[in-house]
Amino acid sequence: MTATAPHFGPSPIRRPRAAVALLATLISLLFGLVLAGASPASAHAALTGSDPQDGAVVATAPADVTLTFSEQIAMDDDSIRVLDPSGKRADTGAPRDLTSGGAVRYGVQLHSGLPDGTYTVAWQAVSADSHPVAGAFTFSVGAPSETTVALPSGEAGGGLVGTLYGIARYAAYAGFILLAGGAAFVLACWQQGAGARPLQRLVVQGWVTLTAATLALLLLRNPYTGSGELADAFDLEGLQAVLDTKPGAALVSRLLLLGASALFIAVLFGAYARREDATEKKDLTFGLATGGAVIAAGIAGTWALAEHASTGIQPGIAMPVDVLHLLAVAAWLGGLVALLVALHRTPGITADAVRRFSRLAFGSVLVLTATGLYQSWRQVGSWSALTGTRYGQLLLLKVALVAVLVGVAWLSRRWTARLTARTGSAGGAGPAEGTAPGPDASADADTAGSSAAPTAEAPAGQALSTDADASAGPAAGPVGGAAVGTAAAPGETAATASAPGEEADPERAAQLSRQRAALNATKEKRARDADPDRSGLRRSVMVETAVAVVLLVVTTILTSTEPGRTEEEAARGTTAAAAPVAGEPVSLTMPFDTGGQNGTGTVRLELSPGGTGANSVHLWIDGPDERPMDVPEVKLALTLESKDIGPLPVAPDRLTEGHWSASGVQIPMAGDWKIAVTVRTSDIDQTTIDKNVKIG
Repeated sequence: MTATAPHFGPSPIRRPRAAVALLATLISLLFGLVLAGASPASAHAALTGSDPQDGAVVATAPADVTLTFSEQIAMDDDSIRVLDPSGKRADTGAPRDLTSGGAVRYGVQLHSGLPDGTYTVAWQAVSADSHPVAGAFTFSVGAPSETTVALPSGEAGGGLVGTLYGIARYAAYAGFILLAGGAAFVLACWQQGAGARPLQRLVVQGWVTLTAATLALLLLRNPYTGSGELADAFDLEGLQAVLDTKPGAALVSRLLLLGASALFIAVLFGAYARREDATEKKDLTFGLATGGAVIAAGIAGTWALAEHASTGIQPGIAMPVDVLHLLAVAAWLGGLVALLVALHRTPGITADAVRRFSRLAFGSVLVLTATGLYQSWRQVGSWSALTGTRYGQLLLLKVALVAVLVGVAWLSRRWTARLTARTGSAGGAGPAEGTAPGPDASADADTAGSSAAPTAEAPAGQALSTDADASAGPAAGPVGGAAVGTAAAPGETAATASAPGEEADPERAAQLSRQRAALNATKEKRARDADPDRSGLRRSVMVETAVAVVLLVVTTILTSTEPGRTEEEAARGTTAAAAPVAGEPVSLTMPFDTGGQNGTGTVRLELSPGGTGANSVHLWIDGPDERPMDVPEVKLALTLESKDIGPLPVAPDRLTEGHWSASGVQIPMAGDWKIAVTVRTSDIDQTTIDKNVKIG
């Protein structure tokens, strides 16, 4: 499905290097912008509720604090901390798992006899897809007070450690694509490439990159999900704790599989590359392909085990689909890089190899389309999440990039077909190496000004010309004899090369042969560069490679972004737990008279925040002298008569003399509510006063 070319590069020496340098600069700038502008990994588990709630004022100190999350999380002994106004710990220690009925809930017990004031709850955990999540909120006992505790402003997984962790993640994906895609290209498309040093270096570099990145991820995992201090990367206790987690086990498994892949690489570029017998090589190809596929699937599975696919809905289906998706990406993009390396650095790439990779890339695109559709539905879930969440927007960008890449690959395929067709017509029905050149080859030679026609190119199975041919230099010609199919040096005749009656000088003949070969190769290269078909192919390949790099970066960012489905579910859960406030605090002053002794006074009531959802109520009773007045009982009731809601009873708790409070008073909807206050001043004297107020 990708662009392929017998030749890649605008000019004999300078312009191919300039093009490669331009592409490298583009890749470097792109990664720099992404790493500089990307925020830390988004939290994939969200806090959807707490008891007490954020900002609540309770009459007495609760026995414990509980937190509710949108999905499964992992916590350690210090994941939930409750701090008193002076910053001292108010909790007793490790959190308890209170999950039941699908609700993910954790709680921590508090010390008894806590004084009044504002308390801070700080928490940090690791979501089921391996990303850290943290937050903090406050609640007050009795009444709010000043506190010395500052709420954390940074996000979990940020800072220097977060940046290094992100770089290692990018490097791991890139290394896997080069390793798996390069090996697949050799086995499935061009088996003779097993002996090509440039392809060997490409695959080995992929292995080294993936191994180093995996080790870095393993060491950085502890500070990434914990303290954020780089020095903790070498904390042995922290490393042991990481090994006990699912992401840690996945990274260790990846290292073990990389050990097996090292043996695979040694056989591929050792015994397999040297094998000459066709039958034996066919059997070895099957064995290497089977073993390599198992290893590649296992390495891809280490991502599926520890990230998005392992949590959420249908994980049993999502994980194998994720493995197939990653393998298809590696086969397509990694194979594209291997093809470009072969075209640039190896002189023996064949037209058959080009066509085989085209079929491999087309199959990869089909797999990517099918698995991508399923993953999109699973991670997004709704049209609103597709356009209203960061994950959905990045997914739309990825789809657009894939469409562009497929379009450019289609153009590249056309250029390749035209060049292959011309080569076929030039060489006839599969001429053998060394036969007479076809019309196109003769034309190329004439254009180059050569006095001797070059060897014809075969349409299949014979090497295509590459930059390596042009850069072969003086060593291109045979030593000790005249070059085959080369032009005479300028101003030189056959008599000059070997005068009649004179014994030919072998050293001089070899020197002239090398000069002729270099001159001929340069002229042929210049003629090929002037071909509009080849120029179009070069441009399309360069664009295809650049788009593929951008696509890889966007895909990596997606893996560290909260899925749209999870983000919307968390938002709905938060809305249900603490509905959005619309309104202003309500303040009422109502005189009362129970008719008995000391039965007169004034009720002052404040309801905040004065909107739908959870509210807190503070009520004060003052006597005729405007001093706090104690009464045996005070009750509240709220009624929305227009909707036949209520009365909703509220039993406030006495805080101090003349002061009562109630938290978590739920107002289900906005409207004109009647607030009724019942005051009892003796065993038989009581009265109920009410007033209508607008809430929400």
